Amino acid sequence: MIVVMKPGASPAQIEHVFDKVKEMGYQVHPIYGEQRTVVACVGDERGKSRLQALEMIDGVESVVPILKPYKLAGTDWKREPTTITLKELKPGDPPLVIGAGSFVVMAGPCSVEGEEQILRSAEQVKQAGARILRGGAYKPRSSPYSFQGLEEEGLKLLARARERTGLYVITEVVTPSDIDLVAAYADILQIGARNMQNFALLKEVGKVHKPILLKRGMASTLKDLLLSAEYIMSQGNYDVILCERGIRTFEDYTRNTCDISAVPALHELSHLPVIVDPSHGTGVRSLVIPIAKAAVAAGADGLIVEVHPKPEEAFSDGAQSLEPGQFIELMAWVRKLVQLEGRSL
Repeated sequence: MIVVMKPGASPAQIEHVFDKVKEMGYQVHPIYGEQRTVVACVGDERGKSRLQALEMIDGVESVVPILKPYKLAGTDWKREPTTITLKELKPGDPPLVIGAGSFVVMAGPCSVEGEEQILRSAEQVKQAGARILRGGAYKPRSSPYSFQGLEEEGLKLLARARERTGLYVITEVVTPSDIDLVAAYADILQIGARNMQNFALLKEVGKVHKPILLKRGMASTLKDLLLSAEYIMSQGNYDVILCERGIRTFEDYTRNTCDISAVPALHELSHLPVIVDPSHGTGVRSLVIPIAKAAVAAGADGLIVEVHPKPEEAFSDGAQSLEPGQFIELMAWVRKLVQLEGRSL
């Protein structure tokens, strides 16, 4: 249910509503607007009829049911697009904004393989125009014999690359026990497709004060994705970025089928930023640039792209990683398309 406060409701009246909602066993998730405050009451839906009585309290304009199962991720609670701001890395630098008219590119290798490789990758993607460095320190792989990542050493190398280039860092967290360690090094925590429905992990990253990039599972619907976002947001972290990274279909030419329609659909269903991963979305290097262009045109808020100095030598995902020159070509297209749409890069 949503409690809509009257314009000009006093802080005391709003706090009184908070107290009543909590007494009923619900969590309070407020949005403070310029004109009025809206309060989402999240909890056991069997008792929602009791919330209707809140309409009798001074300062309350109405109590409205949320019909969708994703209460906080949907547009019933919040209609304005969410923007996520990463604070400046150095004094005087501008903060980085994700969503609502800005376009951000995250790029780098699938895995952190060593100091020379990640520093070179960071310098190359920074020069081409990326703002965020991606790289896996912990790699959940389909085979137990595949490269699993450098773990904390990989995190330290990512931090070193950030210090040298001024790029923000995004990297994946795989288990709840690693969250604090990863959060100490990364600016954005990534939840991979295999962990999209790892609800214990989602709840724990919901308690972290860092943005979360949530990738769509390989066989997940948009509703599944938004409900996973709901797990994170229900714990108090509203800075969630949704990522379309391809789903499993009967097509076997590509690694996955990139669902471009998910971009405008998610923008209709949710206020959260939406980005696209054309690397995992296709698994084919020659298709990454065309799908990335389509993602921009479809209204995506950003891209996350795999780029490697020498893809043929990559420990993982070399076949879908762009060469540095190809990434420069991609960024030239992105600039044209973003400018055409009146957005900023």
